[in-house]
Amino acid sequence: MDDFVKRSPNAPAGYAAAEAAGLRWLAEPRAVPVVEVLEEGRDELRLVRLESVEPTADAARELGRGLARLHDAGAPGFGWSPAEPAFFGPLEKPFPVSTRVEDDFPDFWAEGRLRPLADKVTRTLGADGHDTVDEAIDVIADGAYDGISGQGTEEPSRVHGDLWSGNVLWTAAGATLIDPAAHGGHRLEDLALLSLFGAPFLEEIFAGYTAEHPLPGDWEQDLPAHLFFALLAHVHLFGEAYVDQAIGTAEAIIARADALGF
Repeated sequence: MDDFVKRSPNAPAGYAAAEAAGLRWLAEPRAVPVVEVLEEGRDELRLVRLESVEPTADAARELGRGLARLHDAGAPGFGWSPAEPAFFGPLEKPFPVSTRVEDDFPDFWAEGRLRPLADKVTRTLGADGHDTVDEAIDVIADGAYDGISGQGTEEPSRVHGDLWSGNVLWTAAGATLIDPAAHGGHRLEDLALLSLFGAPFLEEIFAGYTAEHPLPGDWEQDLPAHLFFALLAHVHLFGEAYVDQAIGTAEAIIARADALGF
């Protein structure tokens, strides 16, 4: 079987094991294609080699349906990880994230993920920027995004966790997930990340998703709250280039919460 070796001698201890565990956990429900792990080592993974093809609308709709089924497979709790330690970020410089399990989404997202990261980038954001970001985290902590469009609450979903468009490989067998930061999270995390830098046939992905798992009509307005961690991670990893986008996203989170009555 042809294979692909992913190697980083400088990766932190446990990084390869965390990615391998995440891929296997995402593959368990057989909801969506996930690259197969053949072997793992201290600083490398051997994966099945995938051959890419051009994306199509049909493949995008099926990806959306598959993601809905994957999320519906559930997770033991918010913040739960299939491996410990857990990481987020590129192979060259990933950073650790909490694996503390929370009963509800606001505690996990606001206190487990967003606030620790915002505190790391205080100087980069600037005083006014950090105040705006902190206010956005506060409204998330208050439960504005616990459900979707202010409706109900969400149970923990089985999420990829770093599903920007570069972590979807379009193959003849369908859109295949690679390079996860898998955990128990909110179903909108993956959809938000697909929207962050744009994915091929994004609206078809969303249409497939909502056909499989219906969502409130204005659900896309919630997405800024769920891509916020990834944007703050970009500020942390890459600096000032992402500051304006992060602050603008914080403002959108606050405005949406106001509209929902929080």
